[in-house]
Amino acid sequence: MPKRADNLQGSLDLLILKTLDHSPNHGFGITSHVKNASEGLLKIEEGSLYPALHRMEREKLIAGSWSTTDSGRKARLYSITPAGKKRLGEARDNWKTVARGVKKVLKFN
Repeated sequence: MPKRADNLQGSLDLLILKTLDHSPNHGFGITSHVKNASEGLLKIEEGSLYPALHRMEREKLIAGSWSTTDSGRKARLYSITPAGKKRLGEARDNWKTVARGVKKVLKFN
C-alpha cells in the first residue's frame, strides 16, 4: 500500500528549501527564483516568506548571514543546512504522494 500523505501544507518550505539547495540566496532572490522556475505560476508573498525564513532558521533548516549585494545593499543570505537537506527530501516525497493522490481523485468518476 502506498504511503499516505497527511500534510497538504508545507509547500512554502519545500519551495524555499529547493531554491536554497541550488545555491544560497536572499529573500528577494528566493521569490524571483520560484516565480521564474514556475514560469510565473507561483508567487511567494513577502508577508509569507520572511516569517517562514525566520522560523526555518530557528529550526536550523537554513542558516542566515549578513552580506552585501552587488548593488551595495545589506541583505541576509540564506543557505540550506544538513537538517534542511533531510527535510527537503521528506517534503519532496510527501508532495509527490499528495500529487499522486490528487491525480487519482481528479480521475475518479
